[in-house]
Amino acid sequence: MDNSGKEKEAIQLMADADKKVKSSGSFLGGMFGGGHHKVEEACEMYCRAANMFKMAKNWSEAIKCLNAAIDIYTDMGRFTIAAKHHISIAEIYESELVDIEKAIAHYEQAADYYKGEESNSSANKCLLKVGAYCAQLEQYQKAIEIYEQVGANTMDNPLLKYSAKEYFFKASLCHFIVDELNAKIAVEKYEEMFPAFSDSRECKLLKKLLEAHEEQNSEAFTEAVKEFDSISRLDQWHTTLLLRIKKTIQGDEGDLK
Repeated sequence: MDNSGKEKEAIQLMADADKKVKSSGSFLGGMFGGGHHKVEEACEMYCRAANMFKMAKNWSEAIKCLNAAIDIYTDMGRFTIAAKHHISIAEIYESELVDIEKAIAHYEQAADYYKGEESNSSANKCLLKVGAYCAQLEQYQKAIEIYEQVGANTMDNPLLKYSAKEYFFKASLCHFIVDELNAKIAVEKYEEMFPAFSDSRECKLLKKLLEAHEEQNSEAFTEAVKEFDSISRLDQWHTTLLLRIKKTIQGDEGDLK
């Protein structure tokens, strides 16, 4: 079936789902009377229609279908499924429509629903997406709050505590862009909160960078980053933030080579 055929089928499915919702009577009547299964079927149809609209690259209609399913699932108290659909919408805004602010809003909503269901690991994954985007958009305070929150949530978990140093590292970089003194205070706070952070390569790098920045020594800054990167590769997110920090050193050329 070509894309136009998929789109036609999706439109029909969406119309059928709308009919099922209407024929189930009032929502409460549908929930407690015989219409409950119709509401369930309508949700499934909206989801199938959304997938077909995605295949046809009709993103706005796919989002409309997913939102219709979300409305029903939240009314039914099925927040975990609603959260998954919010993530699907966020991913469309991320990769297809490139509207990061809207992607952030859907990841935040998904995180709230997961928290309400005590699915903390899933909530943290959504929050980390939000934190990464906030830092890129220079919303540093919001990013810091998220990284500190997720770091505090994971540092006492034997399975997750290894990741905590990464979250405190990211929070420190956001602090550093705002203010060097803020970063110093933050690093000390994270070492106190999570003693294992002190021995991490991330914490040692931060201290070298703070010293280089204080001395306005861009060469020492670059060398510290290169040394770290030779053992633990820095991704694009880290590189972007480190470049922003380095550019605050007087007379800096603004690269990390």
